[in-house]
Formats: sequence, structure tokens, C-alpha cells
Amino acid sequence: MHNSYHRVGHGPHAVIVLHGWFGDAQAFAPMEAALDGGAFSYVFMDNRGYGGMRGMAGDYSMDEVATDALALADALGFATFSVVGHSMGGMALERLALLAPLRLRKLVAVAPVPSCGVALEGAARQLFLDASANVDARRSIIDRSTGGRLPATWLDWKAQYSWASSDPAAFAAYFLAWSGTDFSEEVKAAHTALPLLALVGEHDPRFDAALMRRTYLAWYPQARLEVLATAGHYPMNETPLALAASIEAFLSAQ
Repeated sequence: MHNSYHRVGHGPHAVIVLHGWFGDAQAFAPMEAALDGGAFSYVFMDNRGYGGMRGMAGDYSMDEVATDALALADALGFATFSVVGHSMGGMALERLALLAPLRLRKLVAVAPVPSCGVALEGAARQLFLDASANVDARRSIIDRSTGGRLPATWLDWKAQYSWASSDPAAFAAYFLAWSGTDFSEEVKAAHTALPLLALVGEHDPRFDAALMRRTYLAWYPQARLEVLATAGHYPMNETPLALAASIEAFLSAQ
């Protein structure tokens, strides 16, 4: 059985979208009205333990997300497709590019965790560990990752959304996966020639332009960077129209 998913459009260019740690298949909903369903078929996949896959057993690793995405593409008959990955979905996107490079068309990494992982120590690491069982810790992480500038009501909603749409055990395991996994040497050795767009928000304090230049732009010969003004770590919520426009301009370019 393949992973649950949410589909927008039935166009000829298939796109699988991988959500982040605080998301699920519905997390990109604010930008869906701006998507061109005549040109693209967007398939937003639930990771195991999230959304329609809550209660589904797994090892909750980046390898598993990538292999599940490939199995979903097979089930839907996508011989070739592009991939969009947000946050930890950006790391899973890199693993997918190693698994099936000849089937992929383009890669869009949105506020992505790079394949080297992100080392967290001390109080910061403890806050992220606490988030699996504490909605207030989730709210604090969301606030910090968007620059401490967004309305309190939205922060409450985003934390509650995450709380309701993910299994605590899966949430905890995915943190250890995206923070501690490192397959960057495989990425460097592969010299992946796929076109890649790294999109980051100007108010994202951790997954910023400097990190992208040290990782994605250094490791992917055809990578380029775009900074989304007035966005933090969640541009699908903060600047949905700008995010949709950037994604589709890149996917449509020859």
C-alpha cells in the first residue's frame, strides 16, 4: 500500500511534494489556489506517522520518505517527475535524487535541511526533543524559525496543527533523522546534474542563504538560490503566492 496523498491538478508535469517536520500533505493548502493544475499534477504526500498515515509503523528515516515517494510515483504511473521538499522534506529530496536520478526532472528545496544534517546542542537541542510531547515547545520553535515576527494567533494555530496531524513517536524520530543524518559525502560524489532551486525566507534564522551556499549551491552544479522577502521558515503560510510563482517559474523554464 502506498502513502496517502492529496492531489492538485492533472497536468503533464508530475510533481511530488514532501512536507516538513511540522506539516503533512495539507500543509501547502494556502498556496494551492495559485497552482497551475493544467500544466502540473501536484501530489502532496503524507510521511508515515503524519496526516492520513498516522498510526502507520515505520523507521521514520529520510531513506524511508524517499523510498515511499518513489513507490507513490510508481503507483501513480509517473515515469518522470519533479520533487518539491520543505524543511526535512528537502533532505528526503536529496536522498530521492540519489535513488532515482534518471526519473527526476527538477528539484525545489524550500527552507531545506541539507544532507549533512543540522547539529543542535544544549538548550536548543532539548527544546526540539521536548517538542514531541509539548505543544508549547513546538510553538516556540515555530516562532523562532519565523523571526519572532508573526501573530500569536497564527503561532498557536500552527503548533496545534502540527500537534493534531502527527504521531508523537514519529515526530520525535524524524527530528533525530533530519538533525543527525549525514549522507553529504554521497551527494558530493554523485555530482548530480539535476536543476535545483533552493528557496529560503529572509527571516529564517537557521536555514538561510549562507547555509544554502555552503551546501546545496556547493554540491549541485546546476543549483541556484532565491530568497523570499518577508518569509521565514514557512513560506507556504507566510508568502504563498510568491512561493507558488517561484516554484512554477523554475519548473516551467527550459
